[in-house]
Amino acid sequence: MRRVGRFLLSPYTVASAALLIRLVFLFFLFHDQPARTGNRYVVGYETGSIAASIVEGRGYSSPLYTESGPTAWLTPVYPYLLAGVFKLFGIYTLHSSVAIRVLNILFSSLTCFPVIQLGRRLFGSSAGIAAGWVWACLPYSIFFSVVWVWDTSLSALVLTLALLWTYRIEERQSAASWAGFGAWWGFAALVNAAVLSVLPGCFLFAAWRSRQRNPAWVRLAGFATLAFALTVSPWIIRNEVVFHGQVLFRSNFGLELWLGNNPGVPDSWTWWLHPNDSPEEHDKYMRMGEVAYMQEKQRLAWEFMRTHPSDVSRFVYHRFMETWTGNKDSFADIWQAKSILIRANLIVNYSLPLLMFFGLLAARRKSPALAIPMLNLIALFPMVYYLCHTTPRYRHPIDPLACVLATSAVVFAVEAVRGRFWSGEKLAVQPLSAD
Repeated sequence: MRRVGRFLLSPYTVASAALLIRLVFLFFLFHDQPARTGNRYVVGYETGSIAASIVEGRGYSSPLYTESGPTAWLTPVYPYLLAGVFKLFGIYTLHSSVAIRVLNILFSSLTCFPVIQLGRRLFGSSAGIAAGWVWACLPYSIFFSVVWVWDTSLSALVLTLALLWTYRIEERQSAASWAGFGAWWGFAALVNAAVLSVLPGCFLFAAWRSRQRNPAWVRLAGFATLAFALTVSPWIIRNEVVFHGQVLFRSNFGLELWLGNNPGVPDSWTWWLHPNDSPEEHDKYMRMGEVAYMQEKQRLAWEFMRTHPSDVSRFVYHRFMETWTGNKDSFADIWQAKSILIRANLIVNYSLPLLMFFGLLAARRKSPALAIPMLNLIALFPMVYYLCHTTPRYRHPIDPLACVLATSAVVFAVEAVRGRFWSGEKLAVQPLSAD
């Protein structure tokens, strides 16, 4: 039994189980699918179109399957990764579709390691390994890694590692370590620009913690800042040159804002007006060009938001609910669902954020300062999606943290019951600490 226990408590066992679960789901996903016409497997939407453009020698361009010139619709890491897959296995082929999903599965499975490390560091060994198992079996983490050809799983991995590094960097005294810290955050921003919303808070926390240990903290923080700037600068310089100073990280904010804030929005967003779905909007994008099109959409969105504040408030409410529960309006009646799978999915959707909230409260009670980076991610990362439009997929990069906090809440409760009613001993859960 001890050998079995050690086996189940191994991070490698958790990650291997996560990998196996996802590969089995991938097999069933493709097993019964008929071959596409001409063996053309369209993957990635804008990501796939940009990747195809790179492989075909047209550069980083054309996000809408039609040649339209340079783009900054997406940050570059994932489209270039997909371009590498297309180069090896063919553009829009079955082999490419499987290969990129296998990579996403690897990213999702590897996320078990920083999840376990983060849980152990902040809440103790039991919480850490339990959080790893929760992540390995979480329906969303399985579904998104297999189904969505996007940066979703990679973003979850790099952001969780960045958060873990934020807690660890104070122990490092070398300039190289701090430069690596800054470079990793720069890489994370090039994977998913939404990371920029939580970057300042994590940087300031790391610098503040270092200040308590190291008199040279300003120099070390300077190395991190410089490394971040050097990492993102090629992309920014490219955009400044190509778009004449009108685009910094991404160009599509105006469109996303307008899709969620216009007279036709029912409750969350008008997906059918996306240029990939609307021939009229596609033609307008092609006619105006990317920058001018996005600027017009942003102007229209701000005008609507200024003149319809009550509608915008209603939209934000729906997006908040959809972000955290998957339900746009209110809490669904779980027991009215006929399907057991749907019922189980609703239970997970509602219990994870609720337990996460209790875990955050417990963490803040134990150490208000060390809870700040976690609160930073939970409060700020989804903010832009409340403003524009959302799905649970957009929240997914912070789901590993949600698993850590939710699991810690359960472990705290279990250990409290054990300590109070069974053994009379002190709680086994370690206090929140940076050690």
